[in-house]
Amino acid sequence: MNRKVKIGIAVLAAVLSASGCVSSGDYNKMQADKNNEITTLQQQNAELTQSQEALRHLKNELYQQKDNLLQDNAMLTQQNTSAAQQNLAIQQQIGTLEQERAALLAASQQRQQQYDALVNKLSDEVEKGQLKVRQYQNMLSVDLAEQIFFDSGKATLKKGGKAVLQKVAEALKDYDNKVIRVVGHTDNVPIAKSLQNNYPTNWELSVARATTVVRFLQDAGIPPQRLVASGRGEYDPVATNDTVEGRQNNRRIEIMLIDKNLVNEMEKNAN
Repeated sequence: MNRKVKIGIAVLAAVLSASGCVSSGDYNKMQADKNNEITTLQQQNAELTQSQEALRHLKNELYQQKDNLLQDNAMLTQQNTSAAQQNLAIQQQIGTLEQERAALLAASQQRQQQYDALVNKLSDEVEKGQLKVRQYQNMLSVDLAEQIFFDSGKATLKKGGKAVLQKVAEALKDYDNKVIRVVGHTDNVPIAKSLQNNYPTNWELSVARATTVVRFLQDAGIPPQRLVASGRGEYDPVATNDTVEGRQNNRRIEIMLIDKNLVNEMEKNAN
């Protein structure tokens, strides 16, 4: 474009010069003006080119920002979905825990009612010291004083013991959801030699006494499937064997009422 302009100026100058209308000074001024105009146009063109390049970069940045916003929006949507799922899972866990708490509370109230009912039914015997009723987390226990039920070194029920045990049996019939475990305990005094043919050690004596009680409870109407007999001999004392009173406390029969679900769980874990 510059070349064409210069040629045009030269031709115009030649024509004017030939016609005698333009002086040499005027020609030079005209040429200088045109050169300035060309320079200005070139600068403007360069500025427009720079502006165009800047706009192109800005456009690319805006597109990149748009892509970033879309990605952020997708991530936020995913996080929101994940948070909603987590919240639902937490709500479900809370619901499960509330149900478990309600079940535990109901079970605790039931055990307390059973304990109170058992104590009420056996209140006379408790007051006479013939037995004790205790409550555990998942169990009830009736501890029978050995001297009321058995003579020393023997496993045959005494008449007075049968009367008390009959009342215990009647009280236990109502607990269909319990396994009844009868455990025999002795002190650490060895079996007299005259009795060792029947019971060589306290092991045999404790098991024999527990079995006698179990058979009595069965005859009294408690299903045998709910009954378990075992003996601990002298190896689970509740008092010292160094005193008469301590040995008397250790000679006892425990009747444990255990939740069937707990027994099933223990058997499952054992297998």
